[in-house]
Amino acid sequence: MEVTGIFTAIIIGLIVGALGRLVVPGKQTIPIWLTLLIGVVAAFLGTLVAALLGVDDTSGIDWIELLIQVIFAAIGVSIVAGMYGRRRH
Repeated sequence: MEVTGIFTAIIIGLIVGALGRLVVPGKQTIPIWLTLLIGVVAAFLGTLVAALLGVDDTSGIDWIELLIQVIFAAIGVSIVAGMYGRRRH
């Protein structure tokens, strides 16, 4: 992955984190910076899984890759929100 690819993944990760948080029902008690960090990790994991499935490079917008990333972000937000909520109470 090139430097521009890493910066693009970070920017997309920020968006993916926000989308992942929107997908998860209910109120999440985690800070926004943690949601964005989860999104960045989800973007990298989603890209890796999309590459393994062979759907990482399509013509136009890579909708399948984006969907995989949002799913990872939603799972990550759910897990972290559950752990974060228990820790604070």
